[in-house]
Amino acid sequence: MASEFFAEGGKDVAIKITPGVAGIMQVYVDGDKIFDKKEEDGQMPTLPRVKEMRAIIRDRLGALVAADD
Repeated sequence: MASEFFAEGGKDVAIKITPGVAGIMQVYVDGDKIFDKKEEDGQMPTLPRVKEMRAIIRDRLGALVAADD
């Protein structure tokens, strides 16, 4: 999944991996939670779900670029 995020944002994406307990997996973008394994019935993200998260990252990066103009 990290490789999908890097593919979307390249050097503009920073990924922080923090160990959890009991299978916790959460993904945040700019402080906003976009995925929580617990909230999604304990399921790892499917490919379509990863694509949704990648689109969120793309939109956020696009908004940052637009704000800089």
